[in-house]
Amino acid sequence: MSHLTGKLTKKLVENLGVGRHGDGGGLYLVVKPSGSRSWVVRVVVQGQKNRKGAPLRTDFGLGGADIVTLNQARTKALEYRRMAKQGLSPRFNAKQEIPTFEEIARQVHIDRMPTWKNAKHGQQWINTLRDYAFPKIGRMPVDAIGQPEALMCLSPIWTEKHETAKRLAQRIKTVLDVAKSKGFRTGENPITEIKDAKVLPKVTKKPKHHAAMKWQDVPAFFADLCTRETMAARALMFTCLTGSRTGEVLGMRWDEVDLEARLWTVPAERMKTATDHRVPLTCEMLAIIEPLQAMASAYVFEGQKRHKPLSDMAMLMLLRRMKVEDVTVHGIRSTFRDWASEVANAPREVAEMSLSHKVGSAVEQAYARSDLLERRRALMERWSQFVTGNTGKIVRIG
Repeated sequence: MSHLTGKLTKKLVENLGVGRHGDGGGLYLVVKPSGSRSWVVRVVVQGQKNRKGAPLRTDFGLGGADIVTLNQARTKALEYRRMAKQGLSPRFNAKQEIPTFEEIARQVHIDRMPTWKNAKHGQQWINTLRDYAFPKIGRMPVDAIGQPEALMCLSPIWTEKHETAKRLAQRIKTVLDVAKSKGFRTGENPITEIKDAKVLPKVTKKPKHHAAMKWQDVPAFFADLCTRETMAARALMFTCLTGSRTGEVLGMRWDEVDLEARLWTVPAERMKTATDHRVPLTCEMLAIIEPLQAMASAYVFEGQKRHKPLSDMAMLMLLRRMKVEDVTVHGIRSTFRDWASEVANAPREVAEMSLSHKVGSAVEQAYARSDLLERRRALMERWSQFVTGNTGKIVRIG
């Protein structure tokens, strides 16, 4: 009598190396060099012969081991063997259990957790599908999703929330691609078909600029900040002087700072460009952060909770309390860029690198070994003097 036990265990399924590993009864776990794990059952259909007249052995895929458990694979393999014994080909007679779109999506989310830039990005990935796809197609078998179903998710937000819709389309495409790779779908991806056929209308988006302060107003603004004793004020002063992004400043840790070398190195995982970025520290910048060492916190700008950074909204709320209504924190980067061009006459590559922007084509970037640190230091020292009111004579930074 057939039974549902074999040589493999759950632990072996998770840890066996590359190869074809038998469980018994024609069931195999196939582990590929890429690390993917899938189930295959080999059966001999009663009455079928190969070209030489011998019994015809045929392999059938049962799905990925991350979706189909060992017991499920054994049950399915037993079903296939019974059909084969009766002379029925599983290819035409088996009822395959197809997972739902949501089941595949959540598994993809789990599998890719180590690859997210940070936990927040990973959560945003699944939240987009949760909000706009799961309510409409989440419970559908993943092989039943075509263009009409994809359009049900995309059309309602395509023009109103275009950026969200584009991200949603990419994430639906990823889920369906993974489903196909696991044998749960066939044919073209409907997202690709929709794009190629230009089914959805073209949306022309006007570039959105962060509201920026005039560079002429910065010294007075900075002087006002200097009268405030809050941590948010210190962080905003430092942001003004460095031209850094809000997240980079708020996440700044003491182990990133070399006071002797007057250097702050932001690690790649915290940078939008995904590369380390060195920020030269001027005397004015050091005057802001050095007194904060006494707090003995992991973070330079500690928030209300011990060893936790300031809130993302802290600096913006400070701007509002200062009645600076038409300026964003990020807009201060544009202010610096205007000043660097109009006043300091800084070369474009020096100004852009100061803002951690990538300069030039991919080829040019590959050959640009230097981050122009010392030239950027000279520019930032001149900016610090201007912002704090010690302007001196403006000279060309080159």
